[in-house]
Amino acid sequence: YLSSQMTVHMKKNKTPETKKVNIKDLIKDTASELLEKMVVKTDIEVTGDKENGFQVTLKTDETGLLIGHHGETINSLQLLLGVILFKKHGEWLRVIVDVGDYRKGREENIKAMVSRIVEEVQTTSQEVALPPMTPLERRIVHTMLTDHPTVVSQSFGEGRDRRVTIKPR
Repeated sequence: YLSSQMTVHMKKNKTPETKKVNIKDLIKDTASELLEKMVVKTDIEVTGDKENGFQVTLKTDETGLLIGHHGETINSLQLLLGVILFKKHGEWLRVIVDVGDYRKGREENIKAMVSRIVEEVQTTSQEVALPPMTPLERRIVHTMLTDHPTVVSQSFGEGRDRRVTIKPR
């Protein structure tokens, strides 16, 4: 009896609503509801599209609270938003949450670190393992080195310990 109730419930969630939904409005409203529950006042701007992903920019006086230690809170918020949107919309949407240009600054730091390590690998011909990174951060490294003539990047490890190595081609 219980499993049949769960099946019916799952079928309801998997079927997207038949009415036309503006995805950017859905993302903004969902982010607003989530942040309201956190009792955080923010201005929310949603840009992008389904093809390239959506950027959710939060403007608030509480940037430190939303970013958290080493970006843990912003990463969790991004994951939660993605899961809720999947449940509401019926398909996965690529959503990147940014607060106080944290993502932009983090990307610049990662690119600077990778440039230094590429020089080191070219000089020593020894592979170098980067610290553990989020999937988004690993993607930045791999994209940056995709067409590099002398080095290659490779991910290894599991879960939170997943990292990237940079090694000679």
